[in-house]
Amino acid sequence: MPAAPASSAPAGRALFVYYRVEADHLVATVDAVRAMQQRLRRDHPGLRAELWRRPPVAGQPVTLMETYAAQDGVDDALAAAIEAAALALPPGRLGERHVEVFEPAR
Repeated sequence: MPAAPASSAPAGRALFVYYRVEADHLVATVDAVRAMQQRLRRDHPGLRAELWRRPPVAGQPVTLMETYAAQDGVDDALAAAIEAAALALPPGRLGERHVEVFEPAR
């Protein structure tokens, strides 16, 4: 029996994407990210996508974090689709989107 093809994502691999946003861009950014995540969930059944924020500090930019997970893990193709979708997000970020990849500790 032939071996199963190797997956490009360990089971449970998840993406965590964080960046800072000026307060005056926060509402537009949150709305745009939520819409993007809704489209991604529609196009990739089983994708779990959430948006988090650090508690606000007066006068400071807000840190947002997008999280992406799927039962079989986020493979390279799905990660590329997420990054491609993010290209359409509005300006207002301070610096780059930082993408971190985690997998379950075994």
